[in-house]
Amino acid sequence: MEKKISQHSRAVHVGDRKRPDPSQPGWVPVTTPIHLAASYFYSDMNDLDRVFGNEMPGQSYGRYGNPTSDALEELISSLEGGAGSLACSTGMAALHMAISTALIDRRRTILAGSLLYGATLGMLAKVFEPAGVDVVYVDFCDDTAVAAAIEQHRPGAILMETIANPLVRVPALDRIGALARAADIPLIVDNTFATPLIIRPMEYGASFVVHSLTKYLSGHGDTMGGIVVSDEANLAQLKALSRTVGFTLGPFECYLAMRGTKTFPLRMEKQCANARKLADWLVTHPAVSRVYYPADPNHPDAGNIKRLFAEGLYGGIVSFEVKDAGREQIFRVMNALRMVVPATSLGDVHTMMLYPAMASHRDIAPKHRARLGIHDNLLRLSAGIEAVEDIIADLDQALRS
Repeated sequence: MEKKISQHSRAVHVGDRKRPDPSQPGWVPVTTPIHLAASYFYSDMNDLDRVFGNEMPGQSYGRYGNPTSDALEELISSLEGGAGSLACSTGMAALHMAISTALIDRRRTILAGSLLYGATLGMLAKVFEPAGVDVVYVDFCDDTAVAAAIEQHRPGAILMETIANPLVRVPALDRIGALARAADIPLIVDNTFATPLIIRPMEYGASFVVHSLTKYLSGHGDTMGGIVVSDEANLAQLKALSRTVGFTLGPFECYLAMRGTKTFPLRMEKQCANARKLADWLVTHPAVSRVYYPADPNHPDAGNIKRLFAEGLYGGIVSFEVKDAGREQIFRVMNALRMVVPATSLGDVHTMMLYPAMASHRDIAPKHRARLGIHDNLLRLSAGIEAVEDIIADLDQALRS
């Protein structure tokens, strides 16, 4: 497919309509079907031998790949500009695969952003540190601190988010990517909040880009999955490790994720537009003391946002603090919602509200949460594609309850 086509067209077409032999006439499905076979055989065993040896493309065993997962991986790789990708059972499985691959034959130290998704912080503390990996945390919005940490610790991998969860901070990905390249350190970027419509981390030096497919790419709240997009240098190791670990995403989930991704640019544009209007409205609400959104001209990372983000797109996440509220008051607000869904996710077509202290960052000690700026009156709002006036009406009545 033409390399210069837009993200909208890539999302619709890449990965579909494959012919085993393009020279042969016959029907071709418009969209990639669900291939449920667990294993495959060939009329000539030499062909199967070559497939097992990666000497020719083909299928052999479901843990190694599947025509439906291949199509999804091709699609997301194209959107992110990577050499290839691996569809995994969850976003956390995808992150685990990216980190594990990055650390193969490298120093067992990770330089991580201090502000990350709570489950990511939990994985680093509960899985990788007990396995002998040192984790060093630094404020990734402080370029000087990042450079000094790289120089001091010489990590085997660097881990960050394009838009940090839940305070929507935006590190200087271009500068961090340059530092990683100069030091020959794999950079792992969780791009779930931004999506490849807003920024493509591979263009700034990322070795791996991770997504929770459950969120914006699938976007309908019906699919659990994750994906790692890799550069050329790390792709073979990623695929080899996946054959052993087996975090494979099933073909039915791959089909749903691919179907959802076809409309993700349209949904994301609407979600960004709704989020901006919601942020502007929340700033004026008497029950709200502070709003966090990247379009704010006074955002602490405004320079990075202006330099890195696609024009007019600032993401679909708005976080805000309810004035003088504690857990009881926050629960009252969430219980009063009539249309906005108080559920534990984001990026869906419906607007969702989450209480980070209870959900995404529950396992982080309260004092640590407070140091990060995640206070007990903070709410995270994921804008959906509804009419924004209906979202505002629901939020208003809930905040006044």
